[in-house]
Amino acid sequence: MRFFQLNRFVFLAGALLLAIGLTGDGGAQTASAEKPLLIVSGKIAVTNRDGTAQFDRALLESIGMVSFVTNTPWYKGPVRFEGVPLAKLMQAVGAKGERLAVVALNDYSAEVPMEDVTKYNVILALKRNGEYMPVRDKGPLFVIYPFDSDPDLRNQKYYSRSVWQVARIEVR
Repeated sequence: MRFFQLNRFVFLAGALLLAIGLTGDGGAQTASAEKPLLIVSGKIAVTNRDGTAQFDRALLESIGMVSFVTNTPWYKGPVRFEGVPLAKLMQAVGAKGERLAVVALNDYSAEVPMEDVTKYNVILALKRNGEYMPVRDKGPLFVIYPFDSDPDLRNQKYYSRSVWQVARIEVR
């Protein structure tokens, strides 16, 4: 049974890569004319421009969106975040590293262990309470942990990994 699940995953991953126009050979099949919202670089196998994987909003959303509600130290009360699971994004680019260097527009950066990405279902949020997040309010992209899902997540270690105004991710 596991063999069939793996083959189904490989098929779906290949279909996803074709759908979003990324290639393993560095080809720039569907690089958007729009300024990229996110650039992923480093230890990745799938690229679309200059050895990087560049995403506009539509390309990111095509990977698949999920949402959850959680409390954070930055907003009063529970907030609904919607975005791309970082695990799916890393699969889409063929990431082979152990950690992610997440860099904000202002060059603030934090390292997120690859283990966190799957263990805690971390997302790269595009929306807060149904609205796209503007730069002035932690947008356009925000690394969010589901803090309410595990009491261990409610501490400074994980809050500091929740980079907002994300511009780049380097897989190391």
